Parts: sequence; C-alpha cells; structure tokens
Amino acid sequence: MRSDPPHPPARLFARLNPGVTVEDDGAGGLSAFFDGRGLRLGKFSPGLIECAADLASGVALEDDRDREIEQEIGELVRRLALYGLVEYRLACAQDGPDLMVVEPQIRDYAPRISGLDDDRALVLSRFAYVRRRGADMALESPRAGALFRLCAPSALAMIGRLSEPRTVRELRDAPDFPGVEFLALLLDADILFTPPPGADRGLRAAEGDNDLILWDFHDLLFHTRSTNGRHANPAGGLYARAHLVPPPAAVRPGWPGTAIELTGLDTAPASPFAQMLRRRHSTRNYDAHHPITAAQVARLLDGAARIISRERLRDDEGGEGFEIAARPYPSGGASYELELYLAVDKCDGLARGFYHYDADRHALVPIETNERLLAAMLEDGQLAMGASAPPQILITMAARFGRVSWKYSGFAYGLVLKHVGVVMQTLYLMATEMEIGACAIGVEDIDLFSRMTGLEFHVEGAVGQMAIGSAGAARDEF
Repeated sequence: MRSDPPHPPARLFARLNPGVTVEDDGAGGLSAFFDGRGLRLGKFSPGLIECAADLASGVALEDDRDREIEQEIGELVRRLALYGLVEYRLACAQDGPDLMVVEPQIRDYAPRISGLDDDRALVLSRFAYVRRRGADMALESPRAGALFRLCAPSALAMIGRLSEPRTVRELRDAPDFPGVEFLALLLDADILFTPPPGADRGLRAAEGDNDLILWDFHDLLFHTRSTNGRHANPAGGLYARAHLVPPPAAVRPGWPGTAIELTGLDTAPASPFAQMLRRRHSTRNYDAHHPITAAQVARLLDGAARIISRERLRDDEGGEGFEIAARPYPSGGASYELELYLAVDKCDGLARGFYHYDADRHALVPIETNERLLAAMLEDGQLAMGASAPPQILITMAARFGRVSWKYSGFAYGLVLKHVGVVMQTLYLMATEMEIGACAIGVEDIDLFSRMTGLEFHVEGAVGQMAIGSAGAARDEF
C-alpha cells in the first residue's frame, strides 16, 4: 500500500498585528504606525527593507537567506514585539492557510520550536483552557506567555487528544496530525508538559514547578487576568460598555416597606475614630518641596504592618503546626501572607531605590534592581492615579500565596484580595492620623514586580499598590 507523502514541516512567520503598518522613511530607516502613533524602528540594510514589505502577510523567521539579513529580521521583529505590534503564524507555506496564530501576551515572549523525541510523553496542563473569542477558538493558560488561536480543525482535535498523556509517536498516528512543530510550540509555552513516571491520573502534578501544587486553576487565572503584566487585553477605566448601558445609580433604589429611621437614636458625639474615618480621602499629588520623611515612613509601617506577636499552633498530634506572625490587621486563618515593598522616588532620609519591609525586624532592606524598572514602576503608579508627578513612595503588596492556599481551597485568591483591602484601609487610616497623603491603586504589573525581585509571579506576586507622600495643597475627596 502506498502511503500519502508527508506534509512539509510547518514554519513560523512573523506578521504585523491588524492596524499596524511598517513604512520606509526614504533614508534607510523603518517606522511603525499604529493607533495614530509613529515609532521609529531604526536603520536597516536595503535587503531588509525589501523583506519588511512582506510583514503584512508574514516573514519566515528561518529561511534560506543571507545570514546578515536573517539577523536583521530577528532584530526588527524583536523591536516590534517590544511594543506588542507583531504576532506569529504557524503554517506550512507563506501563502498557505494558518494552522495556528501565536499572540504574545508579555513583551519578551518569542516562540521557539525545539526538536521532540518520538518517545516523549506529552499532556495538556491543568491550567490550559480553550474558549471562543469572537469567531476564533483561543487556547490559553495563565502560565503561558502567549495566546494561541487554533485556526485548523486538526489543531483543535489534537488538544482534545492531549487530555491524557500520549507519546509523540502516538500523536503522529492521529488523522490530520498538525505537526510536531505545533506540539513544540505548546510545550515551550507550558501549555503542554511531560508528566513524571507514575503520575496520578488526575495529573495534579507539579508540572515542573512544585509551587504550582498549591494553586487551583481558577485562582491562578484570576491572578494573571485581573492584573497587568501577563496578558495583552485592554484594561483600566476604558468605559468599554458606556455605549451599551447607562451607568448604574450611585445609590440603590429603596426597598418597599416602612423604614425605621436611625437618625437620633445614637446621641453620643462622634468618637475620634469615627471622625478619622470621615476624614479619610485619597491624595494623588504630593508636596515636591517637602517630601515625606523616613521617620514618617517608619511610623506608618510600625502602626499598620509591623509584626506584633509570633506563635506556633500545635497540630492535633502534638507536633509543630502552623506558625502565626500577627500584624495590626485581621487575616483569614491568621495567614498574614502579605509583604510590603517600597519603590522610593523622593524621601527625606531614604535614598531613591527599591526596598522590602522586614515586618519582624521593623527594617527596610534594599533590593538591587534595574533603574529602568524602578522608573517604570513609579511611572505606572503616576499613570494609574492620573497624577502630575510620580508618587514619592509606591508601596506594593505582594502575597506569598502558599500561606493561604496551603490551608484553603476554592477561594484562596479571593481571600488574598480581601486581605489587600484590609491592609489598604489600615494604611489609609494611619496616613489620615499622620496627615500624610495616600492613594490606593487598583491594578499592578505582576511581570514588572517579578523582574524587579527575581520572584516567580505565582510564588510571591504583586496583588495591590498604594502611593504615599507628603500631603500637598490639592485634595481629592473620594
């Protein structure tokens, strides 16, 4: 029996995102245009400029080209990727149909195709999922640095076969096998993994990282999609549904029935604490001529976040159990998983830099980090507040997630966010008492924090931020 000839291997082609164009400036350079903006990409050789014309449909990343042109193409694609302007299509030919399209979700993501041994077992990660996005079928994972659009029926069918471990040889025998390159891309992105020998059928294995054992699927997805840094989805105050429905009322319409008036029942004067609650407000602009002082920072952290007691609970069998390090605020299960990191721009008595607050010693420990990353974190805080200058100090709350998920299942990440709210209010009240400025920030870049600390985003990750500084003349009343 004569077998059908094998399909040619699939290749990666880099192409511009919809709405992006690259144009020759006539002086040996290229510029990208998108969203009404222009970005100069630099000077390139005439051969590269000629190849760049194919970016609209896709330029092969590895081809039988001059070595220097190959290097220039790689550099051009890298520069485009830094601004989120490029995607990658997997296809057998430049003019052939797409098998899969790779959409980077983090700036430094670059797809890689490595060789796979036929005896290697592969299985779908328990964090991977397929959903409809418009008319596309999207394959995603909170662990992956890219989203994968499945364009061919064979690609979608292969995902179903990978629900159980199968060797590459077994997968090759499947009808309409999409190619080993398809598998290699998904393995590189942690969509697939190789289970260890004797893995349980539930496959709640470490997947190559023991810290993943403590994570539920929905919690890790919630963490990565409700923050910035590991996805390319639009985020922020975009009023994306304002054209569909009017804003909900600020005050809920009253329920029917006879109301019991409370006014006048309590005749005691407002306590100092109640008055402080009413005085609490957000301050987004700070006094640049008289910045916050190190002494004020020390007082704020002592009152709001310092460890006030330590004890170890015994387990039922009398052995050493869970250790508690209590702070001035409540924490579910006495987890106290939140750590504070300070990005300092201006502080009298404290050098510009990045610090960890050691709540046990009541000390700030400098963390060596890149100045460019520090500036980016402070600028993100300024942008989030809509302020005229960066915050004098930006406090990042980071969670050691295992402190919560070691005990709780089903709602561990939600509990972490409740703790963030508690710490924000505690910092607000301390700032109000001290008459310094404070402003909670609703979103943080978990990838940026990971780069600055060297910590994996799912081990100890950013979950909240608050700006503080000396109170200026301007006051925001909410």
